[in-house]
Amino acid sequence: MVIDVLRAFTTAAWALYRGAPHIWLTTTVEEAFHLRARQPGSWIMGEVNALPVDGFDLPNSPSAIAATDLRGRQLIHRTTAGTQGACRALAAEQLFAASLVVARATATAVAALEPAVVTFVETGRRADNDGDEDVACADFLEGLLNGAPPDSDEIQNRVRGSRAGRRFANPAQPEFPAADLDHALEIDRFDFAMTTRLGSHGLSLVRR
Repeated sequence: MVIDVLRAFTTAAWALYRGAPHIWLTTTVEEAFHLRARQPGSWIMGEVNALPVDGFDLPNSPSAIAATDLRGRQLIHRTTAGTQGACRALAAEQLFAASLVVARATATAVAALEPAVVTFVETGRRADNDGDEDVACADFLEGLLNGAPPDSDEIQNRVRGSRAGRRFANPAQPEFPAADLDHALEIDRFDFAMTTRLGSHGLSLVRR
């Protein structure tokens, strides 16, 4: 299970909710542009080092995606953490993308498979970031799987207080809108999980 709360897999969940049939996951900007050229009418959303990319159609922003009609629109997603983790986890027997907005649905889908082992990949944990927003989500998911989830307020406070979360409280950084954090903290906003499948253009994310 690959986790990215701020913001890849919160954004992706909103995109699927807003009508995108699936989302192609990529690791590089060049790959994203190449895939868009091969699929007329598709849009790229994402970022590099959390910042918008010239030429991309949409930012990696759940609040922006929530206001966008994506019915029938093929999407291509490139981010610095979430899509990297998913594209590098192809050995997983069943791969889910997770965030707080799909937490309970994801835990339910995983539990139904009765796996012997569940591995959490917390993509926010890097040398320059504590990643506690993703660790908190993993703790919540583990609790759901074990039948004893932590208090929701505690989880939300951990996300707010994480190094990544604090950026969204700074009005001097408009590329990190407070509305994105609000959207990311809507625990169980959606009743679907997000799983991956391999297709003709690589790895894609779909509702389950």
